[in-house]
Amino acid sequence: MEGQFVVQLENRPGELAAVARALASRGINITHISCAGAGGVACCFLTTDQVDEAREALCGLGHAFIEGATVVVEVEDRPGGLADVAERLAAAGVNVLATLIIGRHAGSVKMAFAVDDREKAQAALREVEPAGVA
Repeated sequence: MEGQFVVQLENRPGELAAVARALASRGINITHISCAGAGGVACCFLTTDQVDEAREALCGLGHAFIEGATVVVEVEDRPGGLADVAERLAAAGVNVLATLIIGRHAGSVKMAFAVDDREKAQAALREVEPAGVA
């Protein structure tokens, strides 16, 4: 999976546009993105296969950001499916920095998690149904 970044933004018009333009001007393709905001703070969770270039572009913007190790999980598509995965990660002491749905199949949702400890996350999720962890 690509590099994952969680970028802190001000919750105001133009912030997402500035991030997207900064990456585009360097020829960096955003492969997945999700954004949210509340009050004066927003963040975007994005992935790209050009990790070093994206890091440099984001540093140039002056926004705080973090990078997460990627864990991709097939989560059962039912009430409580995500809760089961999140509880396993929490019980293992893994902090979820961000999550993003990257696909959907009959009965399951493919999700990417940016986590602070990929090895611990993988160990905690080995038994997750229906398709495990990558």
